Amino acid sequence: MSTSVDAERAWQDLQRIRVPQERVYDEVERSASGGRGATYATAASMWVFLAGLGLEPPTWGVWAAVVVYVVLLVGLVAFLNRGNRVRLHHSRYDWRTSVTLLGGMVVTGGTVLLSGRLAESLTGESMAVGLIQATVTSGVFVLCVGPANRWAVGSLRAGR
Repeated sequence: MSTSVDAERAWQDLQRIRVPQERVYDEVERSASGGRGATYATAASMWVFLAGLGLEPPTWGVWAAVVVYVVLLVGLVAFLNRGNRVRLHHSRYDWRTSVTLLGGMVVTGGTVLLSGRLAESLTGESMAVGLIQATVTSGVFVLCVGPANRWAVGSLRAGR
């Protein structure tokens, strides 16, 4: 079956399809990070959690704090994604996203441990250790999350 192809008409059809697709890419790239508010809210909740652990609560208090912290983070994610019109396909998450997630866990966990040990050796007072640990960890989180997200998200057009 042969059909004549009008090159000009095919080019116009391609452009008509491509422009809305580019707008979708722009919207996904714009809304991928959640903005500075999400970063600061996450850092603030992390600070409160770590400062609370610096008070050395009993074991049941630690587990209660962990549950509250996780519920708060899940609620924050739900709140920030409530009006998101653009739904990301699972293929949007590639190896860069996984590396960023694992790297963030290592950097944050390492900062918690190292800042706690350093502050403990300097002050020895548990409340001061908790405040220093919370402040340093939240600061490192805020400083690292922007560049890491930009690297992980990249451009959707690069792979297309």
